[in-house]
Amino acid sequence: MLVLVVNAGSSSLKCQLIETDGKKTLVRVLGQRLGLPQATLRIDFGKGGEHVNYPGLSVVGAMQRTLRALENDADSPLSSLEEIEAIGNRIVAGGEYFSHSVQVDKEVLDKIEECSALAPLHNPAAVACIKDLKKRLPNVPQAVVFDTAFHQTMPPKAYRYALPKRYYTDYHIRRYGAHGTSHRYAANQAAHLLGRPLKDLGLITCHLGNGGSIAAVDGGRSVDTTMGFTPLEGLMMGTRSGSIDPAIITFIMRREGLTYDEMDDILNRQSGLLGVSGLSSDMREILDAAREGDEDAALARDMYMYAVQKAIGSYYAVMTRTDAVVMTAGIGENSAEMRERVFERLAHMGMILDKDKNNFVGEVGADRVVSVDDSPIKIIVITTDEELRIARETDAIVQGEVPGEIE
Repeated sequence: MLVLVVNAGSSSLKCQLIETDGKKTLVRVLGQRLGLPQATLRIDFGKGGEHVNYPGLSVVGAMQRTLRALENDADSPLSSLEEIEAIGNRIVAGGEYFSHSVQVDKEVLDKIEECSALAPLHNPAAVACIKDLKKRLPNVPQAVVFDTAFHQTMPPKAYRYALPKRYYTDYHIRRYGAHGTSHRYAANQAAHLLGRPLKDLGLITCHLGNGGSIAAVDGGRSVDTTMGFTPLEGLMMGTRSGSIDPAIITFIMRREGLTYDEMDDILNRQSGLLGVSGLSSDMREILDAAREGDEDAALARDMYMYAVQKAIGSYYAVMTRTDAVVMTAGIGENSAEMRERVFERLAHMGMILDKDKNNFVGEVGADRVVSVDDSPIKIIVITTDEELRIARETDAIVQGEVPGEIE
């Protein structure tokens, strides 16, 4: 099936045209800084593509330009938009409404809009694209795949906060998690790599990128995750603070007379690696600076590493068994140095890294085991492919299958 995968944010748009039968990506689209004077759009038909400036181009505008290019560009694999058989949309927050992917209808859209408070930067943009695509491709079925759905299997002891019950019953304040599509994909790929049924495995999956979260996956079901009511909780990230003492927020606001929006901006966009290093939110730049003796960069590196170690250790403590720790996403997949730093303090728990395997540069994107052969708990590197997962779940939904059962 030919599926257009759409991932819309407040100022970004990522799309892929994927042939699910061959698991092949035909077109990649990346829009950045959308809505700003520096807005760019790159449409890659397999030849690289260039970032083209479109000052002020909106997210929906970028989606429309993408459709025009798919229909009219000489390099497009399509002769008509009618060749697109389905559209799969990534949705960050589905609240408690959705425990699996579904096909889009009015009721589904209304519920996604209700959840916009949980993901104000992403849900509104996604809804806008869904509605525009419905106008332009009215006969093409659309599905929505939720970042939060995978974590709906968490028990109340994991998702409830120690607040008065009415905040849960009245406002649905609870842990929702994120990166669910990536965690599910990584868990499935790890099971394939180990040659064992996922239902028999206890896994700790680590999605470590500019945003990051760790999940405890028991028998293929998420039983806990580090991200919470919003993606701000949990690990230190590129620009997010991660978990901090809540009293710090009111303390700073009183001292500096900040508004709610100003404090929100500090926690989400000025903190994390960027805030501690004063240099960058990119771990590659942090590591380079640390090697050159930058003490703030070294501290940011070490704080990040420490947060990951603590999260892995805490999930090891609550899991009935742990067969493997899975590293995925930008840092998890690509930084051998950070993997080595993380696991050098976890060997006593049975997670023993093989330095040669860890540093080996083989086929790009190859999934692999990087622990020593007799490590009680395997350490696995998985190249995440959220877009392929979204495309395959969309394929399943459109054909009336159960999306959670596709592998």
